[in-house]
Amino acid sequence: MIKIEIIPILSDNYTYFIQSDGMTAIVDPGDAAPVIDFCEQNNITLDYIINTHHHWDHTDGNEEIIQKYGCKVVAPKKEQSKIGQVDITLSDKDIFQFGDEEMLAIETPGHTQGHLCYWFAQSKILLSGDMIFAMGCGRPMEGNAKDLYKSCHRLEFIPDDALIYCGHEYTLTNATFAHSVMPENQDIADRLEQVKALREQDSITIPTVMGLERVTNPFLLAQSQEKFEELRDKRNSF
Repeated sequence: MIKIEIIPILSDNYTYFIQSDGMTAIVDPGDAAPVIDFCEQNNITLDYIINTHHHWDHTDGNEEIIQKYGCKVVAPKKEQSKIGQVDITLSDKDIFQFGDEEMLAIETPGHTQGHLCYWFAQSKILLSGDMIFAMGCGRPMEGNAKDLYKSCHRLEFIPDDALIYCGHEYTLTNATFAHSVMPENQDIADRLEQVKALREQDSITIPTVMGLERVTNPFLLAQSQEKFEELRDKRNSF
């Protein structure tokens, strides 16, 4: 089974320490210092860095962490040249054995062209990077909304009780936007109030749950590609 710890970094990013059967990894370390502090405090040596995509706020800590621990980097094959030192490249449907669990790579382009989500079926954990957020989805920075729509549908097999660990604490803004475009949706209205209460206490809102996203995330509620693109355009300027 996967054990996971959340490490807040930068202004609103999350990186994740994961371990399984003695194997350890850090996911999307955009800043090395908090990761090294966490590892030193807990007497941890890292075996791997796992990157979902190449953006600096997910990879800038790679080099310093490699120098500190000699760990290997697992990353999308399509973004290898943009990330730099990569030891193990993954493409769509590739499986990486992590401890006693299999990690399935799912190609989800749109935010970046080679973006991967990672699925641990046994533990029901999805590392979604900047693809799916709590009540939102990634901004199309290299792809477009059409790509993102297709990528959302690539995650339809994920069960309702799966936990989603995403790359950012965007939930309050996402919830506010969701309520603005779907004011009649009581599930969204209720969740907005819950998120407000959490953030007022400076509490994190991650992980989220796939079943909850399916009833409160406007991008997963979109019934057509056209509606999805309309929502993404509105969210871009919200």
